[in-house]
Amino acid sequence: MKRLIFILLFLSPAIVSFSSQDNKINPKEEYLPQCGRPKGQIVLSTTSDPKSFNPVVAKETSTTAVTGLIFEGLTTTDGVTLEVEPNLASGWKVDSEGTTWIFYLRKDVKWFDGVPFTSDDVVFTFNQLIYNPDIPSSARDIFSIEGKTFKVEKIDSYAVRFTLPCKFAPFLRSMSQEILPKHALEDVVAKGKFNYHWGLDVDPKDLIGTGPFILKKYLPGERIILGKNPDYWKRDTCGKPLPYLDEIVYVIVQNQDVALLKFQDKSLDYYSMRGQDFPILKPKEQVENFTVFNAGPAFGTNFLVFNQNKKADPVKLKWFTDTKFRKAVAYAIDKKSIIDIVMNGLGFVQNSSMSPSSGYFYNPDVREYAYDTNKARLILKEAGIYDRDNDGLAEDKQGNIIEFNLFTNAGNTVRIQIANIIRKDLESLGFKVNFVPLEFNQLVSKLDSTFDWDVIMIGLTGGIEPHFGNNVWQSSGHLHMWNPRQDKPQTEWEAEIDNIFNQAVQELDKEKRKLLYDRWQEIVAEELPLIYTVLPANIFAVRNKFANLHPTSYGGAFHNIEEIYILPEAKD
Repeated sequence: MKRLIFILLFLSPAIVSFSSQDNKINPKEEYLPQCGRPKGQIVLSTTSDPKSFNPVVAKETSTTAVTGLIFEGLTTTDGVTLEVEPNLASGWKVDSEGTTWIFYLRKDVKWFDGVPFTSDDVVFTFNQLIYNPDIPSSARDIFSIEGKTFKVEKIDSYAVRFTLPCKFAPFLRSMSQEILPKHALEDVVAKGKFNYHWGLDVDPKDLIGTGPFILKKYLPGERIILGKNPDYWKRDTCGKPLPYLDEIVYVIVQNQDVALLKFQDKSLDYYSMRGQDFPILKPKEQVENFTVFNAGPAFGTNFLVFNQNKKADPVKLKWFTDTKFRKAVAYAIDKKSIIDIVMNGLGFVQNSSMSPSSGYFYNPDVREYAYDTNKARLILKEAGIYDRDNDGLAEDKQGNIIEFNLFTNAGNTVRIQIANIIRKDLESLGFKVNFVPLEFNQLVSKLDSTFDWDVIMIGLTGGIEPHFGNNVWQSSGHLHMWNPRQDKPQTEWEAEIDNIFNQAVQELDKEKRKLLYDRWQEIVAEELPLIYTVLPANIFAVRNKFANLHPTSYGGAFHNIEEIYILPEAKD
């Protein structure tokens, strides 16, 4: 259930270490799905309501965690092997140039309302939604190369041709993009109402996908209930229809502390652990009948981002656009204390814009910023910022006190603790930092719509394919959050990153792509548009009531959710 594009994370698990006796992830050779019993429910938690149920305009996991169960793409990535596999497409072929692809669609797929899924839906999704300039879709950043789009054409009802402007290395993996129903949305788009369609007030019967689960009920601030799609096209090895589970329930909780309590009182079947939870939960595995899984380092990140939008306060903009200012902040963050205090000593410093779990394209040899407040003050003084009147507050050359607001999402207790430590670190430089936790969707609106913010601590999902962060790193990208949707790059280094991503996506030689993406990570570490903090790991506890559970770092606990079933002998 991984999202194609990089999106904003509202929840980050923490990092823990395991001994050789602890639970490991099942390798693929042990992954032999067995036919299961239908019926049953899984109860999960979320610390934020969804922002909408529209996957095309979504930029946050509070939305896509739900829509990822309702909508599907032509391909999917296996959560264990990471190989691309057919999904709504039964197969494909490509020409010798690698620029013309034909996808053959499954003929047994129906939308929730019974209408057959056809090539018209694929053509509509790309031509009328993703490539529609009036729709703010981050996917458009992924499916554009140097401003050129793909030509998407219907061959017949079950065959679609994609003609690419050039070679596109991650093309097959990118085809996990959700496909939406033409018959249900064509009039909505024509009337210019799509951006607000399928909002939180949607009638569940009007939310039409092809996925394993259907929206049954949404109770704001309480829960989201998804029911099984009785006409889902997938079958198990015994020919039985999937999914097995009748329902998935997301309980909306105020924060992670509440989620922990609900897991302990057996109200939840799954809990994403923080470092501080490890000594609480790990000793109780056998007695309380659950298992703690170590899925390895997470792909997601936590970072600070400063507002460099030209509409920002001009005084603050002068500080935030100065690389020296951002470097001083990077040196002032005590990452070791964050790991010790927030994560119970169980965490990793992050310096690169990719996680070590990303594999091949990760560059470990980027510039690092070891905690050094003296160096931070020296760099600030070079930038003309220091305490001029000995009142304990730093001022710029014009005498303005260095004061700004720091926001993060209120439901994430880990992020709040990290932000509080960073606030104190920055106050040691003479900065006046006003820390304000906000509801996640309000935070995203500031970041993505109103641009009314100074500094935000937030995260991104990350992944194994760098190009899927194109919506973040291209200067014109919808999630180029420090200064989004630029008409042209505002800096030389942003122009270089644009060029890197345009070159790398067309380069089929893996080693040459690696060199390009290494350079991108070096630039990010040098220019610091995002100031990385500590890297979480994917550690979670799951009730011992499920079969076919094969957790991985990439796919999480429930990447094969349609195959998971409840054991007949399961007890709380």
